[in-house]
Amino acid sequence: MTDPTAPGPLAATAALMADPARARMLAALMGGEALTAGELARVAGVTAATASGHLARMADGGLLLVHAQGRHRYYRLASEEVAAAIETLGGLAARIAAPARPWKHGEAARAARLCWNHLAGRLGVALHARLTGEGWLAPVPGGWDATGEGRARLAATGVDLDAASRAPRFACDCMDWSERRPHLAGGLAREIATGWIGRGWLRRLPAEADGDILARRRLSLTPEGARALRDGLGLDLSA
Repeated sequence: MTDPTAPGPLAATAALMADPARARMLAALMGGEALTAGELARVAGVTAATASGHLARMADGGLLLVHAQGRHRYYRLASEEVAAAIETLGGLAARIAAPARPWKHGEAARAARLCWNHLAGRLGVALHARLTGEGWLAPVPGGWDATGEGRARLAATGVDLDAASRAPRFACDCMDWSERRPHLAGGLAREIATGWIGRGWLRRLPAEADGDILARRRLSLTPEGARALRDGLGLDLSA
């Protein structure tokens, strides 16, 4: 079996992510939605033919999955590991390129956004801190498990813990791009985002520009959601 950390495979995967157009496509797919080649071409600022070539390379390299439906082909990130690598590289790039400059993508994206299928930004980081700080998540090898009280509190907010438990990893850390502190990933984080969006506690913000890599990732906490998180988890984001 090929060692993925060997120089050859590592360099090949890094090269797939290194091209600016491909990097913009990958960042756009961090919103968790499957996008067409045309949509990704507009995000990357390239022609449809060029986009198709880039997407084929990334699919062959294991970064993307493709689903054909009618005349369209839909692309999405291949796994949580791919999403975590993109988020980590974004944070590393921000630290190296401009450690003292304000985050350029706007306060809305910094307040709350999706990192593939889980919550990121200040909301995601605050949730991680609250759940771990109160002991509702306890450390286990490779991540976190929910304590009895944690399960009760999360279930009361509509989180499907059975579905979360069927994921390859129940809960683990993902380093946040803008906040440079961890937010939650794994099955639990996926079910939190799904459940809270479904309840109307969070809503997706409309895309501000078609070429904006964060256009499909921004979230807004609704007044109902703010009350529910304050009452159920003691999470007050206005503080």
